Amino acid sequence: MTLPLSVPARVTLPELTFRGVLLGALITVIFTASNVFLGLKVGMTFSSAIPAAVISMSVLRLFKDANILENNMVQTQASAAGTLSSIIFILPALVMMGHWQGFPFWQTLGICAAGGMLGVMFTIPLRHVMVVQSDLPYPEGVAAAEILRVGSAERALDAQAEAGGAPQGGAQTQAATGMADIVTGGAAAALVSFAAGGLRVLGDGVSRWFELGGAVFRLPMGFSLALLGAGYLIGIVAGLAMFTGLVIAWGVAVPVLTAQGVIPAGQTAAQYATGIWSSQVRFIGAGVIGVGAIWTLATLFMPMVRGLKASFSAIGKPSGPREGGTPRTERDMPALWISAVTLALVAILVATFYVFVAGAAPLPAASIWKLVAYAVLFAFVFGFLVAAACGYMAGLVGSSTSPISGVGIVAIVLVSLLMLVLGRELLDVEHGTRIAIALAIFSTSAVVAVASISNDNLQDLKTGWLVGATPWRQQVALLIGCVVGAAVISPVLDLLYNAYGFADAMPRQGMDPAQALSAPQATLMLAIARGIFTHQLNWTMILVGMAAGVALIVADEIMKRVFKVARIPVLAVGIGIYLPPTVAAPIVVGAVLAWLLERALRRRAQAAGQPYARHADAANRRGVLIASGLIVGESLVGVLMAAVIGATGSNAPLAVAGEGFEQTASYLGLAVFVLVAVLFWRRVMRLA
Repeated sequence: MTLPLSVPARVTLPELTFRGVLLGALITVIFTASNVFLGLKVGMTFSSAIPAAVISMSVLRLFKDANILENNMVQTQASAAGTLSSIIFILPALVMMGHWQGFPFWQTLGICAAGGMLGVMFTIPLRHVMVVQSDLPYPEGVAAAEILRVGSAERALDAQAEAGGAPQGGAQTQAATGMADIVTGGAAAALVSFAAGGLRVLGDGVSRWFELGGAVFRLPMGFSLALLGAGYLIGIVAGLAMFTGLVIAWGVAVPVLTAQGVIPAGQTAAQYATGIWSSQVRFIGAGVIGVGAIWTLATLFMPMVRGLKASFSAIGKPSGPREGGTPRTERDMPALWISAVTLALVAILVATFYVFVAGAAPLPAASIWKLVAYAVLFAFVFGFLVAAACGYMAGLVGSSTSPISGVGIVAIVLVSLLMLVLGRELLDVEHGTRIAIALAIFSTSAVVAVASISNDNLQDLKTGWLVGATPWRQQVALLIGCVVGAAVISPVLDLLYNAYGFADAMPRQGMDPAQALSAPQATLMLAIARGIFTHQLNWTMILVGMAAGVALIVADEIMKRVFKVARIPVLAVGIGIYLPPTVAAPIVVGAVLAWLLERALRRRAQAAGQPYARHADAANRRGVLIASGLIVGESLVGVLMAAVIGATGSNAPLAVAGEGFEQTASYLGLAVFVLVAVLFWRRVMRLA
């Protein structure tokens, strides 16, 4: 069966419908909450375009007049959720430093929505150059288009069968959009997460400690199914890099540092080693992350330059042909509307920054307005440059691997230096340094929002171009997705912070630090800003980490050139050092599971005498959807449990197991984790 390439430009179908917008908003809420939870826990988010497309097809096929373009609009709107939630890479730092006691709704909404919508506006002029005329691969955009095509073809076959015109041979068709795989993964993860985090009858991790010559070693394992799914999605290369980080942290750094000291009286070896990791070794990870982020940007320097060149060449030109005979598939948002919306968004940014500065700094009005002007100008200009660069990088390597963390690190350094030079009147007032750090973080939040949506917008426009969508309608759908996602971020962040706390930032006494969300990027960017303004940073360990990062890059280049083996993403190594080990370990297991499944599928393809891509396409798609379901199921339960914890004020309001049940719960948790991994394997291989 030949799949339809696109809906012809001469054909007009319903696209941006009320039911589609409503469905897209509901999916956006679900995936925003899921991505915020996952991002705070492990420092990464997952692309929501593919599962959003699957859910959209499954729901809209209940309506006989639904079509592929309406499905595309829903996934376009919902994909903003996975992207805009990248704001949690920086925004929680305001709570960690004590500037905010929670997440003010209107300020959070303003910075997220305005930043995200500016990312859409900045990349609209790039559509013709980067999407239509270029040969950039846009991996996620192409994959989403293919899923929409498959669903559209299956729907046509179902309609043909219902009309009595079944395909020759009497083959029966199924509504195999993949929704069942998402539901299966989500239900399994939700049940396990509720049993572990709610009822406390399953453990969420286990560690084995032992001493050797004064050195303390740890063998960790976590049982999070969401992290198993995340590991499956990132693949074996990034998984092995995180495993390398685990070995560096707990096989080298912690043992060496603990061997050089003496366990204080009243502390166990586990407590002593954990304290060493938290206060020293994590800064090694921060150094590796910094070097990895800068190196990633450096390797993409020329593509970034080409993106900037394309962006500047598009200035002053219409975003698409405007003649009356312009094909439907070539109509972008009119230039007048782009200008008007951009000015409105800048006004929103000005108001948001004014409220932020005026509520914190006891300064004259003229000084406040000057700081606001600096911050907004930086966010706008640097955001525009980043939008072009990230749009090109997303087309080249995909949104999921585009270095948003690196962009954030560069932005926080630049804006902090700008504040040191231009904001002297702020630094001279009481608590001025703290307020300056907060303003630098808030400005960087706007840049991160612009960068993340710029990644997403061109991927979605690529999907739309492949299926024959109307570009301006997609651009409106993305703007709607930004507003809905931004409205969800603040209450979800408040819920999670008050229920679990963040690393080194607990909202109240008596909370369990083991349950705290690590928020690794926000912690790192806060440390960088503080280091620039106060010169109080653990530079020794950061420099050790930077040296380790350089050594890893050199080794990586040698392996690439001499041995022709897979590369090691240095950024992932740093995250492996920085994350709690029971968080990193299940990610590694998920990556290994994906690798083993790929090898098994290749063997079956060879035995069947078929090309691997054709033989394993359905199985690989099922694996991605199950993994996405695992993430969504556990994340939503985490958010719901946060609501229960916040309402009751108890850390374990639904627990049914006593304190003496921890060891048994750990064994049960391990058994369930292994069982789910085995069932995952069997369900994927069933399609091979």
